[in-house]
Amino acid sequence: MSTTETRNANADIDQEFVASIVTKAMRAGASDAEAVYADGDEFEVEVRMGEVETLKESGSRALGLRVFIGQRTASTSTSDLSAEGIERLVSGAVALAAVTSEDPFVGLPDKEDFGAIPGDLELFHEDVYSLPAQERIEYARRAEAAALAYDARITNSKGGSFNAATGRKILANSRGFIGEYRTSYCSIAAQPIAQAPDGAMQRDYWYTDARSLRLLGSPEAVGQEAARRALRRLGARKVKTQRVPLVFAPEIAPSILSEVLHAVNGDAVYRNASFLAGKLGETIAAANITIVDDGTMPGRFGTKPFDGEGLPTRRTMVLERGVLQSYLLNTYTARKLNLRSTGNAARGLAGTPGIGAGNFYLEPGTETQQQILAAILSGLYVTELLGHGGNIVTGDYSCGASGLWIENGELAYPVEEITIAGNMKEMLHNIAAIGSDLIFYGSVACPTIRIEGMTIAGE
Repeated sequence: MSTTETRNANADIDQEFVASIVTKAMRAGASDAEAVYADGDEFEVEVRMGEVETLKESGSRALGLRVFIGQRTASTSTSDLSAEGIERLVSGAVALAAVTSEDPFVGLPDKEDFGAIPGDLELFHEDVYSLPAQERIEYARRAEAAALAYDARITNSKGGSFNAATGRKILANSRGFIGEYRTSYCSIAAQPIAQAPDGAMQRDYWYTDARSLRLLGSPEAVGQEAARRALRRLGARKVKTQRVPLVFAPEIAPSILSEVLHAVNGDAVYRNASFLAGKLGETIAAANITIVDDGTMPGRFGTKPFDGEGLPTRRTMVLERGVLQSYLLNTYTARKLNLRSTGNAARGLAGTPGIGAGNFYLEPGTETQQQILAAILSGLYVTELLGHGGNIVTGDYSCGASGLWIENGELAYPVEEITIAGNMKEMLHNIAAIGSDLIFYGSVACPTIRIEGMTIAGE
């Protein structure tokens, strides 16, 4: 089914249809119920050396149902939206709930807590599908071609790509909430390969993504930046094991911030599986650290009018000047911790709501990246992390890395095949400088940061 046909079919599903699923569940014996519907379509093209290698066009739609019988709960989901499929969905959920164990903390939020942010949050733009398919393919070709033309040492390519997608979600429950929103996404990327005179090769990438086609960078700018990044890796060498300052670029620093995000997740906190459990009100970072979670910022990837349980998203001060002010909570984890939900429920189609961030970011400082680098006699500018190395229970952090060596405040030469290590408890106190270059590449954002006291394991 083409994306156009999928969109036409999905137009038959509305809020009234989703609310009717809740009514059916209540009639079947549920004491409370919640239904969520999601549909979407996607276009993806990948080219390599100018030739189309992958071309995908797909659409999907599905329905999830969560029911409660007193303090028992269960959920089911289906992509079969026929009358028979809906009947199986409802009867299956109620039957499962009847045999599950009781949990005094389960249940929908209180009725007075429901709501949604009014107005246009700039999450959906029709223009992501405004280009004919051939022009979308040309975007991918142009990005790759720009990379290949950038320098004679760019000799090969893993490809260029263009993606576009739209989605819609409708949530309804038995306590009177019903809401709906749509999203859009598009991106351009390139992955060139550079080759040194001795035959050694290095690969890197760059991309641009946005909710609207008009907000994307040009394919040529993407290709040229990808080529520049591949070229700067040529001649990479190892360094000796040592402790030096590390500077994380703004496209890499969010991975460090993500460790904090995992540690303030209410699910990990109530299970006592986070190094930040029981630390509310305590100083757990340097005084220059303020971290915010904000699901209300127009146009951002972490923005939604309401969370996965129908509570309005909000702005939450997680850390303020080094002091832990809040965890991120859904209704269940908030009840477990005797706190209030922060509007961070993340709801898929099946299972119980989890916890997701809005736009989770470190507030920027005042220094430019060049000023941060200039203050370092010897250190590492990290440009790539390999694997996931955080342990949120202990705070231990270890990850493969590559980057550029800093000498006398200047980027001197590329470095590879190293591991960086530390502990988040110390790292948060050792963030000595924060850049002014806060850029949202995704829903987690962090400007350039300098961290003291980490170990580089090399030769």
